[in-house]
Amino acid sequence: MKKPQLWTKEYVIIGLVNFLTAMNFYLLMIIVSEYAMNRFDSTPGEAGFAASIFIIGALVARLFAGKWMVRIGYKQMLQAGVLACLIMTLFYFWVNTVIVLLLVRFLHGAAFGITTTAAATIVADIIPPERRGEGIGYYSLSQTIATAIGPFVGIFLSQHGSYSMIFAACSLVAGISLLMSPFLSLRPKVYAEEPMQGTRGFRLSKFVETRVIPIAIVCLLIYLGYSSIVSFLTVYAKEIHLVDAASFFFIVYAALVLISRPVVGRLFDLKGENTIMYLAILVFALGVFLLSRSYHGYELLLAAALVGLGFGAIQSSTQAIAVQITPLHRLGLANSTYFMFSDIGMGIGPLLVGFIIPFIGYRGMYTVVSGVALACLFIYYLVHGRVAASDRQEHALTRTNI
Repeated sequence: MKKPQLWTKEYVIIGLVNFLTAMNFYLLMIIVSEYAMNRFDSTPGEAGFAASIFIIGALVARLFAGKWMVRIGYKQMLQAGVLACLIMTLFYFWVNTVIVLLLVRFLHGAAFGITTTAAATIVADIIPPERRGEGIGYYSLSQTIATAIGPFVGIFLSQHGSYSMIFAACSLVAGISLLMSPFLSLRPKVYAEEPMQGTRGFRLSKFVETRVIPIAIVCLLIYLGYSSIVSFLTVYAKEIHLVDAASFFFIVYAALVLISRPVVGRLFDLKGENTIMYLAILVFALGVFLLSRSYHGYELLLAAALVGLGFGAIQSSTQAIAVQITPLHRLGLANSTYFMFSDIGMGIGPLLVGFIIPFIGYRGMYTVVSGVALACLFIYYLVHGRVAASDRQEHALTRTNI
């Protein structure tokens, strides 16, 4: 039987828009803590807040993005987001105080939240249900590649160029994203009155998809750990004298995700989420622990490989789970809820670890983060894993009896 088509024009364009948006984010995320400390003499806690407030802005925007998307339209929401991303990126050139930096970061985060929520909803809608794990896996590669190229370019420019060059690079990718978005051709969405009414009012269910919250809690904790790597790897690498190896950290990370992602997506569709999630969480925790104990370049890069294998699989699988358990007319809310919890993890991560670093150091901080990641094995089992195993067993028995 022939598989339904996955690689349509719209699928490719939305993947490229997501890649460019993520590039904009990671180029800045990798240097903003250092920028705040060097430019404004900020403490590690203040520098962590400069990184975190971006995610807080995204979180606030996502709270409303899923609700608005049904009314405004997917494409229109996406275009508004990419335009706002470009405008806010240009404002970095005029930042002259830490207060202005925090304001720009917050508003830029809101624009990022609108863009990525719209893009994720569009891609979830156009992927054939039979290829959902595979399709979301390949789509999330657009962000994964950005997590490699963005920090690599950011670290390189911070060493050999200037912060203004980084802001210029971010403006360029935001501009290209804006130019691409009009080429999307999406069918108008027609909803029944009941789903449309579901977006009105002020009950919690009008702003979040409650079915997604359990798996989103796991995402929050995993993203908390990942944000500590993105925000403080540059400073940590300088302290342990592994700057050259650190500049390739996200390249190795992305290479392992690229290699493993096709397998992860197909296994998800064929064998179920538990096959992926338990091993992925364990590998991610081991990777962060090895990072905390790295004294040589090869150890740091091995940690990057383990983090890439684990986090990449968790990222695509949890997003596929969120889409899988949600009715079609609530996909916007499902994606906004999923990303809100991820944003909380990315947002509070730099802030929390920024406060504990002065007491236990960078190595101690990453050790604690690895312990939190390991605890996610038990949390995942409680909130989703045991239910998924029961459902799969029931489905297998049903097929056997047919």
